[in-house]
Amino acid sequence: MADPQGFMKHTKRELPIRRPVPLRLMDWKEVYEAGFEHETLQRQASRCMDCGIPFCHNGCPLGNLIPEWNDLVYRGQWREGIDRLHATNNFPEFTGRLCPAPCESSCVLGINQDPVTIKQVEVELIENAFDEGWVTPLYPTRLTGKKIAVVGSGPAGMAAAQQLTRAGHTVTVFERADRIGGLLRYGIPEFKMEKRFIDRRVAQMEAEGTIFKTGVNVGVDITAEQLRERFDSVVLSGGATLARDLPIPGRDLDGIHQAMEFLPWSNRVQLGDDVTDADGLPPIHAKGKKVIIIGGGDTGADCLGTSHRQGAESVHQFEIMPRPPEERASSTPWPTYPLMYRVSSAHEEGGERVFSVNTERFVGVDGKVTGLEAHEVKMVNGRFEKVEGTDFTLEADLVLLAMGFTGPEKPGLLEGLGVGYDQRGNVQRDKNWATNIPGVFVAGDMGRGQSLIVWAIAEGRAAAAAVDKFLEGETALPAPITPTMLAQR
Repeated sequence: MADPQGFMKHTKRELPIRRPVPLRLMDWKEVYEAGFEHETLQRQASRCMDCGIPFCHNGCPLGNLIPEWNDLVYRGQWREGIDRLHATNNFPEFTGRLCPAPCESSCVLGINQDPVTIKQVEVELIENAFDEGWVTPLYPTRLTGKKIAVVGSGPAGMAAAQQLTRAGHTVTVFERADRIGGLLRYGIPEFKMEKRFIDRRVAQMEAEGTIFKTGVNVGVDITAEQLRERFDSVVLSGGATLARDLPIPGRDLDGIHQAMEFLPWSNRVQLGDDVTDADGLPPIHAKGKKVIIIGGGDTGADCLGTSHRQGAESVHQFEIMPRPPEERASSTPWPTYPLMYRVSSAHEEGGERVFSVNTERFVGVDGKVTGLEAHEVKMVNGRFEKVEGTDFTLEADLVLLAMGFTGPEKPGLLEGLGVGYDQRGNVQRDKNWATNIPGVFVAGDMGRGQSLIVWAIAEGRAAAAAVDKFLEGETALPAPITPTMLAQR
């Protein structure tokens, strides 16, 4: 602990300044001002108390060695700091931008002060490392001759692939989209994470020996039988891509889309793809439209920020749950992740958030949506009940469904393999991440259900260790979590 009094001297939590809303709505760049002084970051790192029991470890599925690299940053030992961070996290540039930071919610300092800015230290560590040229390919000391297929190139698949490549296996990552990254590529908007960060990490992985094959729909272009014949082991990491629908009257009207039908188009435009019409607009857009987003989570906020940048006339975001309290709810005491009202960068930019509301039907003219009918709800004995006399109608030209995902897609690969499923419809796995099919393992949302990026990376790392042990009889790869641990979270 470099400064035993750091948390007493520096009680203020400092973060990068967000660019003014009118300015950032003019582009798709990340919302923060460029640059964050090292001196400021070191001052923030000094607030870490180096607790006897570091609850931040418990809050982080990856088991990040947070007090250690906080101390190293404070001392100015940046090279040693990134080595400690990379020891547990393959992609801190992803988690440092996108993870909701359960580690900060578990910070002991957060009991009576603002918690340590763990995420900011993390992202500045990795960006400094790239700037200094310290992030280089790590090559295996030997090649095993074993071939592994990783199906899906989201964070779980990328983490599993990198770990297994470094263990000496020949790893091929299959992705049905035209670019690597999964939801990081075509779900997360550019203003939350610029895609150049994925590209530079993929370049490192290719240099290490990982093979990437895009535009391959495994289960269709390659059958499940062919996959098992060609590879010694398979890691399923295709995510939970079945979107939750809203089967109410009027659902078939034009202008009602799933969030993942809407969001990828803006990403493709920013990537330079020729997907726009004569007016420069993608097939599904919000320009000049009255937009209603159904779903109050992160995906809904992504739709909100995207709609703003596309020039929506108005945006309403519906959430069936009541408005959370301003401070940590008593139902989620420290060190659990708190239920509380949060304002993302997209919410700062405009739009109206509407809580405790349920959509009853969509209305339209000539087959196109023109609005919806809704009413307020209240929770009674664990069920939502209509509040009488609260019916209202709201105009809409575009409705986006952002209500989460219900599990993996089963036709094709999963049915071809014959894997089993758990009660929630996810791919079932045992304590070693293995499915009921010998040599086939599963990591990420495909086995866990819709979750966070930090869980995906942790699962990818743990499943990689299981695969390595299956193939070699032993493994030196770290396994930060087990499926049993997941059930307890």
